[in-house]
Amino acid sequence: MPVISAPHAFNEGQLYVDLKPIFGRSLFLKCEGFNFAGSVKLKAAVEMVEAAEREGVIKPDSILVESSSGNLGVALSMIAASKGYRFLCVTDSRCNLSTRLLMEALGSRVHTIAELDANGGFLGARINYVRTLCDSDDRYVWLSQYTNPGNWKAHYYKTAPEIARHFPRLDVLFVGVGTTGTLMGCARYFRQWQRPVRIVAVDSAGSVIFGGEPGRRMIPGLGMSMRPPLLDESYVDEVIRVEERDTIRACHRLARRGFLFGGSTGTVVSGAMRWLADHHRRELTAVAIAPDLGERYLDTIYQSNWLQDIYGEDVLDSVDMPDGSWAAGPRAHAPREPPTAPPANRRRRR
Repeated sequence: MPVISAPHAFNEGQLYVDLKPIFGRSLFLKCEGFNFAGSVKLKAAVEMVEAAEREGVIKPDSILVESSSGNLGVALSMIAASKGYRFLCVTDSRCNLSTRLLMEALGSRVHTIAELDANGGFLGARINYVRTLCDSDDRYVWLSQYTNPGNWKAHYYKTAPEIARHFPRLDVLFVGVGTTGTLMGCARYFRQWQRPVRIVAVDSAGSVIFGGEPGRRMIPGLGMSMRPPLLDESYVDEVIRVEERDTIRACHRLARRGFLFGGSTGTVVSGAMRWLADHHRRELTAVAIAPDLGERYLDTIYQSNWLQDIYGEDVLDSVDMPDGSWAAGPRAHAPREPPTAPPANRRRRR
């Protein structure tokens, strides 16, 4: 029986859901939402805060500040409350109401950006606000998840080894992308693994992480309106972009079988099922990372009026179609054939 005195001391890392009975294709979903912060962002938050503590960056009068669409803000709010720090989360109008209320309940301040930046997103405006704060008052400490190596190191040392321990014959890993911390940490780890593992990044349509034109994105969590500084595409084998309508359908299909997951998870599952449908001739061991659970999305992707206002009344019409045929949108990059043996320079390539 685990007994803890700090909320970030507990994080369930060994729970997987077999999605074959729901989607008809073998995919193991690694559930990262079973901790007191409710998402995979707890790992990065702990790593970044503890690194700042070790380096002496955080002083007694410091105010932690971070730009977040939601989940990292909650994780940092929880850690700040536990450690006695002050924290300000700079978010935007897409952040779920329940997420904002949760951060405030934990004692954090929340500033919401409502105006779009030049790329049609909120990220640039959020970052500019944080920079202005830091320039005006040296008490503010910006952890900067977009550039902080602790973001990817958390997954190199924790998430990826957890997967490798349970799936020593892993063939393909699907990772949703935002800051690309989870992607880069896992990809770097499996680049050095004993066998080739195909890394497939799953992005939201309208995101510009891997290039392309920006588009409207209403579901927070994945995607960005700029290229993430942490991204190194040499570690990525393939990219799949998922339309938000397909994200919603995947979430509702899971919910109809009793699994309530968040929008990021719906995106990753939709992209993974499309990829697996294209590679059905091979029996593959496939894992996808589910960043969070669905309670914080009850007033958005699980609320019928919100769905119909934004996506139309027919958005859920094809939820029950088999084999991911409802998720047939375009890829960002053409796929490369999965390797049958590790290249001679695989571990040295950067």
